Amino acid sequence: MRKPLLGLLLSVFAGLACAADVTLVTAARIHTMDARQPTAEALAYDDSGRILAVGTRAELQRRYPNAKHLDVGTATVVPGLIDAHAHVSGLGMTRLTADLVGARDKADVIARLRAFERELPQGAWLIGRGWDQNDWPDKRFPTAADLDAAFPQRPVWLERVDGHAGWANTAAMRAVKRDLRGDWQPDGGRIERTANGEPTGIFIDAAMALIDQARPPLDEATAERALVLGMQEAVAHGLTGIHDAGINLAELQRYRRLADRNALPLRITAMAAGDGDALAFLCEHGLYRHPGGRLQMRTVKVYADGALGSRGAALLADYSDDAGNRGLMLTSPADLARIAARAKQCGVQAATHGIGDRGNREILDAYARVLGNDARGDHRWRIEHAQVLALDDLARFAELGVIASMQPTHATSDMPWAEDRVGPERIVGAYAWRQLRDRGARLALGSDAPVESIDPRLGLYAAVARADAEGQPVGGWRPQEKLTNFEALRGFTLDAAYAGFAEHDVGSLAVGKRADFVVLAEDPLAAEAAALRKLTVLATYVDGKPVFQRQQAK
Repeated sequence: MRKPLLGLLLSVFAGLACAADVTLVTAARIHTMDARQPTAEALAYDDSGRILAVGTRAELQRRYPNAKHLDVGTATVVPGLIDAHAHVSGLGMTRLTADLVGARDKADVIARLRAFERELPQGAWLIGRGWDQNDWPDKRFPTAADLDAAFPQRPVWLERVDGHAGWANTAAMRAVKRDLRGDWQPDGGRIERTANGEPTGIFIDAAMALIDQARPPLDEATAERALVLGMQEAVAHGLTGIHDAGINLAELQRYRRLADRNALPLRITAMAAGDGDALAFLCEHGLYRHPGGRLQMRTVKVYADGALGSRGAALLADYSDDAGNRGLMLTSPADLARIAARAKQCGVQAATHGIGDRGNREILDAYARVLGNDARGDHRWRIEHAQVLALDDLARFAELGVIASMQPTHATSDMPWAEDRVGPERIVGAYAWRQLRDRGARLALGSDAPVESIDPRLGLYAAVARADAEGQPVGGWRPQEKLTNFEALRGFTLDAAYAGFAEHDVGSLAVGKRADFVVLAEDPLAAEAAALRKLTVLATYVDGKPVFQRQQAK
């Protein structure tokens, strides 16, 4: 009996010796998202931020009597929330440019631009983002003339809320070296023109590059500042991870420099932007992971088609409200297959933007062709948005092992006009979360910020209620597609982690995983749908260290 007793004593002494390096978190409830132990009262983690134990308060206090104690009282702890699709630089830039989100009409846009212009130096471009003509009394696209009266000399360039269309004034169009008149169109884009061939000031999808290339480039300090601001905004809303959906090599290097300085407050899973320099880097050097553990790139993001709001999403038949228009394929079917094949050869995960039913079908066809017999393997290829699907294509996600990376707030933003675009038959396969999930597809949820708010509480609410902030329509829009509170939370935790090949480190609270967690004043799994919008984020922890703490009222 002496040897087992000696071993037990040594184990106890070792536990006491290292207890000073252990933090014990206790809460009214901990939702672990771990099927083996769904709820707990306490968790312990070491100084490196690795979870040592999950269990009852009494049990862990007995095991770690000298641990540092963090008691959050009546609050609820959940795994760190992960946004499976956002644009961090774009989010940060909303703090550095004119904010047009929620503008009521063109007059409101002009008023906001005039207020923002007061801080601009002479000659600088006036940049903004967030307008949406679908929310205005006059739902037609605006024109350059609407801007010229207020800004005759200063170039103005305003991105639509979805990032798939832009609105320029005449001064901005004059900066483009190519003649914008005529009937020519850029591949994968469209310049809106009058009947006599004059550009109206609206540039859709790939046509936006004509203005973007005429703009003065961002200086490096501003570009890095945008990343920092975007990440700060994220952690304040309970996010411990973001899948940054499409960056180039220069932006990866910015992230690397921040990671080298220990200046990443959350985990970034970056996607290479198309068949460009970042994908070439991955193919040459292999999948990237920073030694600090908060930055990785192992995915390529491609755009198949445009957006529904600007009628650039590729449809199998005409838009119901625009006869003769079937949208735009931004990447040809042949190139979709070619890039997917390159991704497979390089061991890179493919993630492709698909909005319209044709865009999504072309992606699924390309994936099926390239994956072949490997479709049943652990490739975790994704379709970003999967927004409007032909009913015949719903089951193909699970069959091909394709993750549906979806954004719940897109449905609640688009519901006033989405059926106008696609009609009553095609809307049945749109924003079809329940149909996809019930057919076996995995849903990774996100926001697409800055297209929508980065706040995951709004995503949880939209997923569960399918209603706007006022609870309209009563009962929810197409309520048969609602998710449960648990399914919505899983989409922002474990399933988002799985989509980033990170489920062994994050996404649930279990022994051996990282201590990434959020402290909420309320219980999101017990809350009524309307209360999900107003959950109180008390603190956000990454690797067991606070990266956001709510200021207490004085």
